[in-house]
Amino acid sequence: MTPTDPRIAILGAGPIGVEAALAAAERGLSFSVYEAAEGVGGYVRRWGHVRAFTPWDMNVSERAERFLGAAGMDTPKGPVLPTGGELVARLLEPLASLPMLAPRLRLGSRVLAVAREGLLKHEEIGSGRRALAPFRLLVAEPGGGERIEAADVVIDCTGTYGHPNRLGDGGIPAPGERAFEERITHAIPDVAREADAWAGQTVLLTGAGHSAQTAARDLAALARHAPRTKVIWAIRSTAPTWGAVAGDPLPERAALNAAAARMARGISDAIDVRTGAVTEALAGRDGRVVATLRNGGREEVEVDRILALNGGVGDASLYRQLQVHECYATAGPMKLAAALLGEAGTGGDCLTRAAHRPETLVNPEPGFFILGSKSYGRNSQFLLSVGWKQVEDVVEMVAGEGAAGRLALEVKPTTRAQS
Repeated sequence: MTPTDPRIAILGAGPIGVEAALAAAERGLSFSVYEAAEGVGGYVRRWGHVRAFTPWDMNVSERAERFLGAAGMDTPKGPVLPTGGELVARLLEPLASLPMLAPRLRLGSRVLAVAREGLLKHEEIGSGRRALAPFRLLVAEPGGGERIEAADVVIDCTGTYGHPNRLGDGGIPAPGERAFEERITHAIPDVAREADAWAGQTVLLTGAGHSAQTAARDLAALARHAPRTKVIWAIRSTAPTWGAVAGDPLPERAALNAAAARMARGISDAIDVRTGAVTEALAGRDGRVVATLRNGGREEVEVDRILALNGGVGDASLYRQLQVHECYATAGPMKLAAALLGEAGTGGDCLTRAAHRPETLVNPEPGFFILGSKSYGRNSQFLLSVGWKQVEDVVEMVAGEGAAGRLALEVKPTTRAQS
């Protein structure tokens, strides 16, 4: 690797991956963006029918606005709340079409694993030799083949959306869960468009976050026209707060929280809320799924479908052969996780969170960075503006190799215990 031309691999072409590509292009750095989906924003498309809580003004970075303006394209602005589909169509796709980005996109290419050439995870701990070895990326090709590509810097922006938490108590799969994967949905369904698939069904819904609240609200609306539609909403907490924020500055979020609270009080005959309930096991009976719920005692409920909206966590298997120091509690990179945990008792909403110092983004593995929602691990307080600042800090470190950049791209001697 030369100080002036590091090869950067950006994993994921969602909002933060595209922002990282723009920042690299702005500095004239060599980069490739790997996206598993056939188009940019693969995971955003999965909730394309859902309206964001935040307006366009909070979803478009200054850098994106600058690039779009220079290309003579309109920049989405204002107080309107975009859907996920609009974020893709009006922001990510126009940015991806820019001549400095389009040739660098590797669409339909999923990075399966990242390693160091000639080294295993436990080798050359803190010796400095790891920084001299290029990264090896195992990439699944669109046609089904696999290849190895090399990079000097890897920026993981793969997010958490595609790696859902499991149904069972304690976060492990419930007995029988894996056998019913085809009956379990892990994304917010487009109930309005797919009404025929949900009408008249009995659905087990799990989770209490905004995704589950959205699904419950939409299914309750469907049930007004399809009265045989029923939802058994199993919530692990005995007293869910719905994530409500006092004096919430985001009206759409506040309205959703209020709707969830009303459903918990029984406003909809279609929604049967069971608090303090966990999924004990799944089994089959006469073509239906029998879910055993535990809430003090045990209860069997027969359902047609399961909506498991329990959140997600990033895929750590990508870097199992790298020296990434993870938090024992949140699974995020340790330095950033420690900073976030230090703020845990200060209260406040995600809107009040600011980005942390650049050094919190540095891993023991030189040149490897985890950005975006994945960098927050199981902490759900991530905001796009934090990701934009992360991108700025990391690309500045990479471009500044030889000065501040050596903080990120070289390993300082350490002891085996510290690593």
